[in-house]
Amino acid sequence: MNENKTNINWYPGHMAKTKRLISENLNLIDVVYELIDARMPYSSKIKDIDGLLKNKKRILIMTKIDLCDMNETNKWIKYYESLGYSVIGLNLESNNNLNNLINLTNKLMEEENKKRIEKGMTKRKTRVLVVGIPNVGKSTLINRLAGKKVVNVGNTPGITKNLNWIRVNNDIELMDTPGILWPKLDSDTVAFNLASLTAIKENILPLDKVVIYILNTLDKYYNNILKDRYGIDSVDSDIELTLDLIGKKRGCLIKGGLVDYDKVYSIVMNDIKSGIIKGITFDRYE
Repeated sequence: MNENKTNINWYPGHMAKTKRLISENLNLIDVVYELIDARMPYSSKIKDIDGLLKNKKRILIMTKIDLCDMNETNKWIKYYESLGYSVIGLNLESNNNLNNLINLTNKLMEEENKKRIEKGMTKRKTRVLVVGIPNVGKSTLINRLAGKKVVNVGNTPGITKNLNWIRVNNDIELMDTPGILWPKLDSDTVAFNLASLTAIKENILPLDKVVIYILNTLDKYYNNILKDRYGIDSVDSDIELTLDLIGKKRGCLIKGGLVDYDKVYSIVMNDIKSGIIKGITFDRYE
């Protein structure tokens, strides 16, 4: 990974509060669903989460699996499995693999429930904590598992504000949490991946730099997308030439035939947000 240092402070008060509330309620939790974005399996994993969750049983859920480059993301799946994680990829738009997730959750609780039955007690509901960075799909997952809208969903980080218990079925209850990031994004690669794939609000990093980073990353790894979506062969070292080409091809013009760069930035960001650009994984396992 590129560990060039940057100094981006991003730590709204609710994130500190979330960590405190998780610590205070951890004794109630049986299993943790830790969500990461399949397009950035490294950048979207919460730093120091192990210290916060201690030794709780955990399932690592890769969301947006339908939007990633499986060849690259599979390398990360194997890596996390080598560390002992149970990993499941989910396409939250299609309810894909939800039964596998529920079955794995029940399997993790088999031993404890067996002990309860041997003591003459009944099985109890599995209490699951759902954690992840902003906009990784926590609320969508919970709504899918519950079979109805029980929490708000949005394409903007920071929709969920408090801890909430949600009943999924007779066997599982979920505790939803607001998205967590760490106080300082100290790697340029991580910071720009998070901004590119809309895990942090667009005003945290300069939008022009984020879009240029996206275009350069596409040029490096997914040149075919540049050609198919924007009609350009490569990103020029003079970035204005590239932005001009995209702007003219996409009709982002203002008076005098000049290119409206803000419109170009908006188009590129919306292509990522809406999933028009897919088959991409920005974190590389090397």
